[in-house]
Amino acid sequence: MNQNTTYAVVDIETTGTDPKVDRIIQIGCVLIRNGRLINRFATDINPGRKIPKQIQNLTHISNSRVQKAPYFEDVAFIVADLLADTVFVAHNIFFDYQFLNAELKRCGVSPLKIPGIDTVELAQIFLPEESSFRLSDLAESFGLQHDHPHQADSDAEVTGALLLFIEGVMRDLPIVTLKAISELATLTAMQTKDYITNIYHQQVQANPPLSSDLEIVEGIALRKKTVVLYEDTYYQTKYPQKKTQKEKLYQNKLSFRKEQARLMNLVHQHFTQDETKDLLIEAATGMGKTIGYLLPASFLATPEKPVIVSTVSLLLQEQIMKKDIPLLNRFLERKIQAVVVKSKRHYLDLARFKQTLIQPILQKQYTLYQMAVLVWLTKTTTGDFGELNLINLNHLFFQDVAHRGLNYLSKKSPFYPHDFLKFLNSQMKESNCLIVNHAFLAQESLRKEPLLPQSPYLIIDEAHHLPTICERIAAESFNTFSFDKRVQLALSDEGVFSRLSEYLIEIEEGKRLARLLQEELKELVTCYEVLTDLLVQELNPEQEIVTPADFFKFEKKTLKYFKKIELFLNEISEIRMSWQQFLEKRHLVWGTTAQIDFAALADLLEELEKQKRIMQRFCHDFDPRYVRWILRREKQVGLTFQVTDFKAAILPQTKWYPRFEKIIYVGGALKLTKDRNLFAKRLGIPSASLKIVPAPFDYASQTEILVPTKAVHIPQLSQGEYSEFLAENLTLLLKDFKRPALVLFTSHDVLQKVYEKMHLVFLENGREILAQGIGGSRDKLLKRFSQSDAGILFGTDSFWEGIDLPGEQLELVIVTRLPFENPKRPFIKARYAFLKAIGVDPFNEEALPNAMLKLRQAYGRLIRFPEDRGVMVVLDRRFVNTTYGKKLRQAIPKKVAITELPLLEITSEITNFLKG
Repeated sequence: MNQNTTYAVVDIETTGTDPKVDRIIQIGCVLIRNGRLINRFATDINPGRKIPKQIQNLTHISNSRVQKAPYFEDVAFIVADLLADTVFVAHNIFFDYQFLNAELKRCGVSPLKIPGIDTVELAQIFLPEESSFRLSDLAESFGLQHDHPHQADSDAEVTGALLLFIEGVMRDLPIVTLKAISELATLTAMQTKDYITNIYHQQVQANPPLSSDLEIVEGIALRKKTVVLYEDTYYQTKYPQKKTQKEKLYQNKLSFRKEQARLMNLVHQHFTQDETKDLLIEAATGMGKTIGYLLPASFLATPEKPVIVSTVSLLLQEQIMKKDIPLLNRFLERKIQAVVVKSKRHYLDLARFKQTLIQPILQKQYTLYQMAVLVWLTKTTTGDFGELNLINLNHLFFQDVAHRGLNYLSKKSPFYPHDFLKFLNSQMKESNCLIVNHAFLAQESLRKEPLLPQSPYLIIDEAHHLPTICERIAAESFNTFSFDKRVQLALSDEGVFSRLSEYLIEIEEGKRLARLLQEELKELVTCYEVLTDLLVQELNPEQEIVTPADFFKFEKKTLKYFKKIELFLNEISEIRMSWQQFLEKRHLVWGTTAQIDFAALADLLEELEKQKRIMQRFCHDFDPRYVRWILRREKQVGLTFQVTDFKAAILPQTKWYPRFEKIIYVGGALKLTKDRNLFAKRLGIPSASLKIVPAPFDYASQTEILVPTKAVHIPQLSQGEYSEFLAENLTLLLKDFKRPALVLFTSHDVLQKVYEKMHLVFLENGREILAQGIGGSRDKLLKRFSQSDAGILFGTDSFWEGIDLPGEQLELVIVTRLPFENPKRPFIKARYAFLKAIGVDPFNEEALPNAMLKLRQAYGRLIRFPEDRGVMVVLDRRFVNTTYGKKLRQAIPKKVAITELPLLEITSEITNFLKG
């Protein structure tokens, strides 16, 4: 390949994906040379068979349209001539290249032997921050004109534009980055590596200067980082209590909202005047609650006393950083200087990353990630993996390069001054607002040293999630087989202990500790193997929870092995302390590679500390709050030991709660039942007061709820019968409703069964059903749904809330079943037993409020602005004909009409209501 190479950018549309039976229905090709489009070719093809309905809907190519088109036999030689002496380019090259070759062979034409480039892989490498690599999504992201997606001529044109765009990105990269990528690219598709190498050689000749924003450290180009110093204004206006003062402050950059102003005053008053520590505020979604708590906090927070904001999701963190804070900073005198804080594993360790380049692992996905990170390092100042939208943090690569903490950095390393975690700490010292998520906050209780500073101000947004997240974080577990594999790897000839012995050759104390540790690990693994065999014989195959009574019924031999394991874990804990003291004494002796190995060993020792905690609870702590699990997971060897703490959400006993003087809990649904204190009791702060800020919407005129007059009694149906019932009813409701609809399920299995029964029928009529767990991540599905005029989205748990689809993007929500937890699930069963043991009614104080919360969240998807309208259909008649249904209805704002109608009348009522 050289500058005069002709690139043939090809796209084909086919009747299906199997070249043995399917045929091409359209081919498009654009020729590019020297960065310019020089020719194009496109034609429909008569496949000589019917085009399936879903392909017609996807491509808008009908049977009648291709009837007069040439057969592939008629154009096969033209296509072969056109592509001769070119480089074949396609978005997912293996499909187009192989399918085209199969067709050429079938027509007696020599198959293509020309080189090829895959734009999917180029995009994955050179556009690492994209949230989707689908052609239409990339076209939209970069403003590439794409008039007719899934038509070969349009797809070929946009793929050509994408190739030129990526080439521009490549030419903007530093030469060292291109060099490293060209060396790593050996496993890329076909001749993609040659293309990258060619651009690299051209850039070497051109020798462009290095951008002033970049610096090169050990052959890796990094974006320069600058800690922005906090600027305090010595002249600070008083907090604007009244409407006129607020409007004066806003300078027309924010409009005054009565409800938002009330929220602001409550926040300011609590932080400055209230004597109590905790305040709960219920504030409806859509009133601008983030601005409502950030503005008053900005008048108080300083880097010495920062406001800590805890949110539930990365999406909300991003919204605060990119939307809410910049808006406020347009008119605030004391600016909000904020930083998102995550645990160390979310950040790249540069020295560890460099090590992967020195000792490469020849695995395709691994090297794709390495190349993408090299590009990303020229853009990122945070090193936060969250910026790489499509990564799998569980992949070996991210385990290899994730940060292990500042203690495991070598001060000798050239990367030490550029470390991302050090930079984060420097930013934290200059920020008056630290943004975390609830999981990070809950993990503060597990950390030896807290990562958050003490502060007078903590705001917990979406607070209704906090109890569940605290319990999830406190539920620690480990699998015996995974641990065994990890130990065998550490003890192998290439393992961490083998490498440690090289650093400790002349250091007797270090050698002794390493030897002791290896002996203990071998004994521990053997004990786990024996204990696993004994427990498999003693436990009922269905049993997951081990009660104290079960534990004491174990045979003597089984109990003996529990004790032996405890003994080894205690001894390892003591060795760990000695090892840490030994390392501290010699902290500066070793270089980067050694520090990486010490960090790997520290990881293993941390895991053993966790096992010690779990086994301590298993064998000695019989308080009803702790539930012991021994799980046998499908497709997983060994046993998983887990301990759940049902009091993990009792905040006064957490490590972090005492570190904050005042805490505000904000949420859209903190009072559901008549008991105003129910949520506060769950958090162990029963005396906390609850303030309710009224919603700024007229729910009674903007929404209605419909329930069919006839429906089956769901609990009596088998899963198959229930899926059949849903598929039938949903088809009736949705087939003529040509607007977006969200269908909420309580079970993944049922969702999949209903999807299987419905999706082809709807696809044949030009409507795609998007379903959770099928066809991409939650964010990807939401993006596609929000862009469709009449999309249907099937979702379970995480789709009941946190979806922001204002106005016409979502006007119909269908609840398939009342969202009660299944009381037969072992976890729910255990939780209810615990509540009974402490004198709490599980149904009225747990099951019912949780179902009410989910229902409120589902309903809350409909209204985001005063002009929105929406309908919720509940397909479960228990909502209107049971005593608990009456209580559930309290989750819906008062005066909202709940109407019962025959199913066929519901469809017309929805349309009439939405027309207003």
